[in-house]
Amino acid sequence: MNKHVMRITIIGSGNVATHLAAVFKNAGHRIAQVYSRNLHNALLLAYHVGAEAIDKPEDISPEADIFFLAIKDDAIPAFVPLLSSYNKLIVHTSGAVGLNAIIKVTTNAGVFYPLQTFSKTKEVNFREVPLCIEGADEAITQTLEGLARDISNKVYRINSEKRKVLHLAAVFACNFTNHLYAIGEQLLTGSGMNFDMLRPLIAETADKIKEHSPAGVQTGPAVRNDELTMQSHLQMLNDKPDLQEIYTRLSQDIIKNQNTRNGDK
Repeated sequence: MNKHVMRITIIGSGNVATHLAAVFKNAGHRIAQVYSRNLHNALLLAYHVGAEAIDKPEDISPEADIFFLAIKDDAIPAFVPLLSSYNKLIVHTSGAVGLNAIIKVTTNAGVFYPLQTFSKTKEVNFREVPLCIEGADEAITQTLEGLARDISNKVYRINSEKRKVLHLAAVFACNFTNHLYAIGEQLLTGSGMNFDMLRPLIAETADKIKEHSPAGVQTGPAVRNDELTMQSHLQMLNDKPDLQEIYTRLSQDIIKNQNTRNGDK
């Protein structure tokens, strides 16, 4: 049986929009239009996926099977009414916004959330990207599930409540962790050293959690309750009180977590 080719319009031209447009095109679907308030950005993405570039909402064509909203979370509620009169499926790609942001305007609603960090210039193996889908009804859910399986081997039905928890967990595991990398880089740079020295350590830490629980492979002075080292580190941060607070709070939480694992009260 031949696969149904979907006509997809992408609303947005950022990192998520760029990767979704490319992977859908490569899977055999047609990207009809790319909308962005910045026409230059729309033109760049549209060129690569053979679509029409537009920068005015009134130029969005109803001749699409599905509209993907790959835009900032706070822009989603305002954009949905602009598309609802077309009676076509409208899908947002946010982890933090509920399905109701679309349903309260139209029941042609869904969510297609890729759990990955994206950069326009870095290729991603989408077959390994978890895709979290949710539809307003079973038929929509099945449509999104089929579309997701065209591009990924990891497809999950996740409702809005659980997806928000997943997004929160991702902020801790990805965004906050990356910020800590940035702090490490600042400390090294301030002493004339290079962040490259930390890259093997970061890679090994990430490799460990491929097979183990993160809490089970925690290392460092806090998990050992090495008070002398922790006090020394805090003294080194005397001129950086914000970093002292981060260091103290994280260390205390690691100690608390370790005590819980050991069965301490």
